[in-house]
Amino acid sequence: MSGTTYARRLGLFSGTLLVVGGIIGSGIFLNPAVVAQRVGTPALTIVAWGLGAVIAILGAFIFAELGARAPSAGGGYAYLRDAFGPLPAFLYGWALLLAIASGATAAVAVTFANYAAPLLGIPTGMERTLAIGAIALFSGINVIGVAPGAWVQNAFTLLKLAAIAALVVVGLGTLGGGAGYVAAPAAAPLVAPAGPFALAVALGTALVPVLFAYGGWQQTNFVAEEMVDPRRDLPRALILGVLIVAAAYVLVNLAYLRALGIAGLAASTAPAADTMALHFGDAGRTLIAVGVACSTAGFLMVVILVTPRVYQAMARDGVFFAGLATLHPRTRTPVNAILLQGGWAVALVLSGTYGELLDWVTFADWIFFGATAATLIVYRRRARTGDHFAAPFHPWSTGLFMLAALYVVLGAIVSNPANALRGSAVLAAGVPVFLWWRRSGGRPADTLGAPAP
Repeated sequence: MSGTTYARRLGLFSGTLLVVGGIIGSGIFLNPAVVAQRVGTPALTIVAWGLGAVIAILGAFIFAELGARAPSAGGGYAYLRDAFGPLPAFLYGWALLLAIASGATAAVAVTFANYAAPLLGIPTGMERTLAIGAIALFSGINVIGVAPGAWVQNAFTLLKLAAIAALVVVGLGTLGGGAGYVAAPAAAPLVAPAGPFALAVALGTALVPVLFAYGGWQQTNFVAEEMVDPRRDLPRALILGVLIVAAAYVLVNLAYLRALGIAGLAASTAPAADTMALHFGDAGRTLIAVGVACSTAGFLMVVILVTPRVYQAMARDGVFFAGLATLHPRTRTPVNAILLQGGWAVALVLSGTYGELLDWVTFADWIFFGATAATLIVYRRRARTGDHFAAPFHPWSTGLFMLAALYVVLGAIVSNPANALRGSAVLAAGVPVFLWWRRSGGRPADTLGAPAP
């Protein structure tokens, strides 16, 4: 491997927008109906999103301290490696490449294409081609350098925040609390939970889609080596970014409830479009389609920008393709890793299997969320003092976040055991792959990353 290192180009502003862009995709525009269906009342709908915000903020605190302690490329991969050894870290990277990141790239690219194609006048049936073109274009931008990739991503994130702001203003400004909206017949009548146990169950089931919508803040830690001052700016970016998203999500749901009412929100398949249509008709639906296209494009840019740094870190440690460890001498980007992820995502788009992979993404993702949070306990035991950011209320806050991660994993197993079994099989398949790489010339385990302070 050459001596080329990452270029430190990202400041607090870009870091914060990376956090925001990595969390907000298309879900907040489309799927809050599921939460309304599961809790049945406006108050509990807001409570569910508020609880999700608290858990996300706890996660941001944890990853902020981890990033300040070990500002290394690869984020969670590096923390798992340093705390628990190379195998769990490898399995995380394995899952990212095989399904979590590449599957999300393929799925979000298709969603982007479905919204962008009509806006661009592209004929029906060409959406898959547009999705592949988006992956290729955004991969190419990120090959050029981290700064151009961040500029494009920042633009998309500001556009998606503008769309959310418009949605909030329109929704909260609706007179009559949804009286002008005619909801489609609900699949089942809404029932408010009666009693503490029913309330706990309702909120618990609602938290699964809520926490899925809040996921993504951890991705900014992947590019810690490219931040100008990661020990100072990475914690600030994580906390500011999650707070911005939390405020946006709660306000958007208040807007939906104001415009559509609880029954209308629960029955709507596209609450953002229905809210905008109340004031602006078809023009409102078109406007929100632009917002969703920008939002999905921004999310796509984040995944393509940050995740290849994990594969580069794996290769640098000798447990993945050696060619991925190289940074381009001029652009100082992991070109081969970007091309690998982009190529695999294109293959998933062409095969149409990304949807099947995404069925177990929540299961796998939250396993690693919980495991990565546990690395903070290890780091604290090794070195308790330091002048870096410290997660408030640790270990209680860390334990609460780990319990939330465990709940999501158990919920995924109970709701769909077959998907959890397939996800476990894919993770298990990574073990012999790791062992093969080690026997083929990987470094000894005791050289794969020194313990972080």
